Amino acid sequence: MKIPKTFNLRRLAKIIMEEKRDLKWEEFERVDMRVGTIIQVDDFPEARKPAYQLTIDFGEAIGIRKSSAQITKRYNKENLVNRQIVAVVNFPKKQIGRKFMSECLVLGALGKEEGDVILLSPDSKIENGLKIS
Repeated sequence: MKIPKTFNLRRLAKIIMEEKRDLKWEEFERVDMRVGTIIQVDDFPEARKPAYQLTIDFGEAIGIRKSSAQITKRYNKENLVNRQIVAVVNFPKKQIGRKFMSECLVLGALGKEEGDVILLSPDSKIENGLKIS
């Protein structure tokens, strides 16, 4: 399987599941996952499915990034601010709706019910921008 230089993590996961093979170490190494802190949460009425627009601080080296996340079932805006999350930060920007550009992919576990996403986060407060390995 040939992986393009820019790829979609969900698409890659789908390809791997369809081919029923293990991910190669080199493929995993290309995914840059970092810890960041949500500093702002806004409603996203343009989204096809209920979602928030998140502004996330990944520290000095990476800076501030924006993302949309379909996490409204489990989280309200107030309990997301100052929450640390894990996100993939080396995707190309993606247009979401007419006016919003997503700059990273926030990671979460999929619950059993439709639309239930449980955010991945560190056990304790750590420095923004730390790499996940």
